[in-house]
Amino acid sequence: MEPAHRAVLRAQRLSLSREVVVSDSVVQFLYQEGLLTSWQLEDIEAQTTDQRKALRLLDLLPTRGPRAFPLFLEALEKDYPWVREGLLGQAAAGPSSGDDWRVPEAVLGRVPSDCELSQLASLLGPEWESLLLHLGLSAGALFRCRADHPHSTHGQALDGLVRWRQSGGKAATVRRLLDSLQAAEIHPSVLGEVFH
Repeated sequence: MEPAHRAVLRAQRLSLSREVVVSDSVVQFLYQEGLLTSWQLEDIEAQTTDQRKALRLLDLLPTRGPRAFPLFLEALEKDYPWVREGLLGQAAAGPSSGDDWRVPEAVLGRVPSDCELSQLASLLGPEWESLLLHLGLSAGALFRCRADHPHSTHGQALDGLVRWRQSGGKAATVRRLLDSLQAAEIHPSVLGEVFH
């Protein structure tokens, strides 16, 4: 998937998970088109809520190659045309400027709270590892996070973020998170959703 398309899905992650019920026709279409494997289809369907199903699909899409974004748009065409049009508009507009991240300057210099780290962990998905490597966590610490929370990406990401904050002390700021998100090629707009 192209970085611009990945950025659009990342920026719209929460709204997509609230608006789109993927288990009806969306994942079935993506499976039919060969974009999702039967294992991935079962993984999505095994999630306990519609929102978690959508989030799981959004975690998988960036890993499914260059056809993923166009096929996702095609899957949305019948039941969610307004969502499709919004994604197309954002993709055409290109990447957002830093001003669109909506993180107030006063927030950038402070250390994030447990609640904020938990919200960020829920938005990260599988990219949490690359973010934490950029934040300076060791491969051993990442392994420990995976081992301590084998069935929860959120738990793994939150554990890693808490470890980073503990080791960084007062230097573990929101600005440092922003810099590392950019270095890990994760769209920084996720910070705007967490830090108002």
